[in-house]
Amino acid sequence: MRILWVENHAEFARLAGRQFLAAHELTVVPSLLAARAALSGGTFDAVLLDYDLDNGKGSTLVEFIRGLPVRLAVVATSAHEEGNAALLAAGADAACPKTRFADIESVLQSVVTRK
Repeated sequence: MRILWVENHAEFARLAGRQFLAAHELTVVPSLLAARAALSGGTFDAVLLDYDLDNGKGSTLVEFIRGLPVRLAVVATSAHEEGNAALLAAGADAACPKTRFADIESVLQSVVTRK
C-alpha cells in the first residue's frame, strides 16, 4: 500500500514507520504545503494525518483530499482525542491515536477495503 503520512514529529514517524508500517511504501511529509504537493504529484492509497502541524491544522487538508479525483482513505493519527475528533468531523474515515498506533495496520485495512 502507498501511504502518505503527514506528521511533523520526525522521530515518531521514523520509529513508528519502521515498526508498524515497514510493509508499505511510506512517504512522510511534515507540513500541509508538502502534503498538498505530494498529493498533487503522487499516487497514494491512504493518508495518515496528524491534527497539530507546524503550519496549521490537519483538518484543513481533508477538504483538499476529498476534492481529488481518486478517493483516498484518510486516517486521523493525532495524539489527542480532540484532534482526532476534529479530523473525523472534517471527513476522515477512521482514527488511530498515537497511543494505539500498534493498531494502525488493522485500521488501514478496514478503511482501504471500504473506500
